Amino acid sequence: MKTGFAAVKITPDFPTQLGGAGTGEKRFFQSIIDDIYARVLIIESSEKKVCLISLDVTIVTEEYTQKIREYAEKLGFSKDAVMVHALQNHSAPSLGHFMLDPDFPQLPAELEYVRGGETRTYQFIFEKTCEAIRIANDSLKPVSIGAGSGVYDGLAFNRRAVMKGDKVRMPWFFSSLQYPFGPADIKYIEGPVDPEIGVLCFRALDMKIDSAILHFTCHPVNVFATAYYALSSDWPGAWIEEVEKLFNTDCLVFNGCCGNINPWPAFQPDFYPDHKKMGKNLTEITKEIIVRINFFDSDVLEFMSKKIEIPLRSEPQIIAKAKEYLEKNPVPEILKDNPNNIDPEWFEAASIMSVEYARRRGDLIYEIQVFRIGDIAIVGLPGEMFVEGQLEIKVHSPAQYTFFAHATNQYVGYIPTKKALQRGGHEAKFGYWSKLVPEALDTIVDNTLLMLKELFRQNK
Repeated sequence: MKTGFAAVKITPDFPTQLGGAGTGEKRFFQSIIDDIYARVLIIESSEKKVCLISLDVTIVTEEYTQKIREYAEKLGFSKDAVMVHALQNHSAPSLGHFMLDPDFPQLPAELEYVRGGETRTYQFIFEKTCEAIRIANDSLKPVSIGAGSGVYDGLAFNRRAVMKGDKVRMPWFFSSLQYPFGPADIKYIEGPVDPEIGVLCFRALDMKIDSAILHFTCHPVNVFATAYYALSSDWPGAWIEEVEKLFNTDCLVFNGCCGNINPWPAFQPDFYPDHKKMGKNLTEITKEIIVRINFFDSDVLEFMSKKIEIPLRSEPQIIAKAKEYLEKNPVPEILKDNPNNIDPEWFEAASIMSVEYARRRGDLIYEIQVFRIGDIAIVGLPGEMFVEGQLEIKVHSPAQYTFFAHATNQYVGYIPTKKALQRGGHEAKFGYWSKLVPEALDTIVDNTLLMLKELFRQNK
């Protein structure tokens, strides 16, 4: 087995839109806390080669995944062997318009940011990503592999708080001065977290750790909550920085299915989100994992891609109301008291109509990717799937370790549990970010497990 690694800076040297706000507002970054990167790991064995890409961006769309795959294909990769993972970093740009459907009517050029970003930023990130692929592909060297995992409670928290009446809200960190009794309206937290910290290491012939995949499951929104107009790589970047410094190695992060997971607790008074501190905490257990890993030689490298059809929800009355509003107001109005914001009613209507435009094309074509590296599985799943789905796959996976990359290859939106959809809340409100039928998560879990079982029957 051989691996090659590259990290190319994708920090724009011009003002650009930060993704992740979800309201269509103009949010150009005003300062830089950390640089952002395109990181690429290439693995080759037995005449097979895979390209795993981790980007410090909010979202990657199918359009840009296709462009990246076309570039990689020229270097000898199968398109199915290329995975593009957006870390879902809310303090970075997106790669592709994701806030409105591609079939939604065009807006004036000066309002391009309403769709999620700017074309010149996308082109810049795309070119840098291709550069990283080329560098990684030219740096292949023999390696042995090893993996391990540990758990660390208190870094990630389920963000769906159930209140009286079975309603849900997203908890915010609170001050003990403001809330001496805590957020007493919260009756309980809806679901679980995944506390696992996973590490897949590649060791060179000189016995040094050449590169590593780090895996943890949580929204990167520390900086988003504290420095709204700053560019940052958030906790994934801070984690990578600490591990690379400790082991003099190269790392990338795969962020798991964190659709309902945030890095701040509901009940801890005076908590302050700190991405650097979170990176250091993750590194504490990562160090202990790495120094205990047993390495071995393996030539097992397999990959599989499967596209399934998932229907979109339809809400005829809500859609009719949105259509009527947009016919009267085809272009969003800038708020007079806040020139960075557009009329929220327009954006909600546009988001709802975007679902209808997507539904007219038919079911969503959803791509699941599964990679086998020795006895370790990497699963790529588009969208912001709730962590319950990831845990179900882990429990029944035939792999020794199963690590996840969510928000891969295409924009899908949230994928909640059936119960969460019934309760409502941010992740379940009908719109372009929540548009799949209630059965979507179960369908994805079932298909992923079938793929894993098939892949791990090979090369026994």
